Amino acid sequence: MQQREEKLLEASVESLISRVAHLKNALHSFIYKLENEYERLTWPSVLDNFALLSGQLNTINKLLRNEKTPSFRQQVIIPLLLSPDRDEELAKLTEQRVPVFSHEIVPDHLRTKPDPEVEEQEKQLSAEAARIGPEVAQKQIQTLNKLCSNLLEKLNNPRDDRDAESAAIRQNKPSFNTADTNALVAAVGFGKGLSKCRPPGPIAPGHPGQGPMMSGGPTLQQVTIGGGSGQQQGMGPGAPLQQGQPGKMPSNIKTNIKAASSMHPYNR
Repeated sequence: MQQREEKLLEASVESLISRVAHLKNALHSFIYKLENEYERLTWPSVLDNFALLSGQLNTINKLLRNEKTPSFRQQVIIPLLLSPDRDEELAKLTEQRVPVFSHEIVPDHLRTKPDPEVEEQEKQLSAEAARIGPEVAQKQIQTLNKLCSNLLEKLNNPRDDRDAESAAIRQNKPSFNTADTNALVAAVGFGKGLSKCRPPGPIAPGHPGQGPMMSGGPTLQQVTIGGGSGQQQGMGPGAPLQQGQPGKMPSNIKTNIKAASSMHPYNR
């Protein structure tokens, strides 16, 4: 009985080694094509290579799950000889990947569990998953599925549709505030909301009682006066009065000055 199990184990190991060798050759061939024949390589050919690799992996999985195949997990491998010297036979079997079978290499190659750090992280994740109730977990799963569905839908939509949607959003979104615009127009056009206090500052020459901020308003220099040929067309500092009437201002000049004064924001 024991000899039969040993023979079955040897046959299973030889079959597994053969399948892995076929998979390794297929990988070597595919990598060679990617590195040296990428200019002539077509997408259907790439898909064929992937299909070949996938089929070989499925064959290995079926071999391992077969009822006649002994469970390799129950087999124990014990290193009988450890040496820091180079082993040519071992290097040949491993294609120069493992030239030495020493105390440093054995823990990595014969490890049946993950690294202690990885194992600790797995324990923490398992504990966090156990603390989450079924209802909370179901809600999180539904939320994740919804996010994935929305992302896939956006990725599958044509780019033109996304550009049109973005343009429509930009057009419908207002880029100004109506109330602020009306307040600004009222302040500029009619002086609404502006302070009537005159700031302290030197008085401009020729304009008694007018501060620096009054220089931007409609002054006497900005008023156009209509009249005959014997009248002045502008009133500036030191401008002479109408000829023939020294010391007296014509009535049409007074009317224009009053109109200009009533239009100033500080006099409203």
